[in-house]
Amino acid sequence: MMPLVYAGTGEKNIIKKIGGNQETKKHLADLGFNVGGEVCIVNTLNGNVIVNVKESRVALSKELAQKIMV
Repeated sequence: MMPLVYAGTGEKNIIKKIGGNQETKKHLADLGFNVGGEVCIVNTLNGNVIVNVKESRVALSKELAQKIMV
């Protein structure tokens, strides 16, 4: 298990755990990041990532991406 920021571009990963406080977890869930869901990094820029999740593209800061374990 590793933080999403360390996953390779183009690799499909399964979300295994989401960390952070309740507000952070709810925000990520509202964006479509749920345990067992599939996520794929499209691009990385200075640690920030653009990912495909639930057929949508979402930009995440490095701090948020580190809370998603794949």
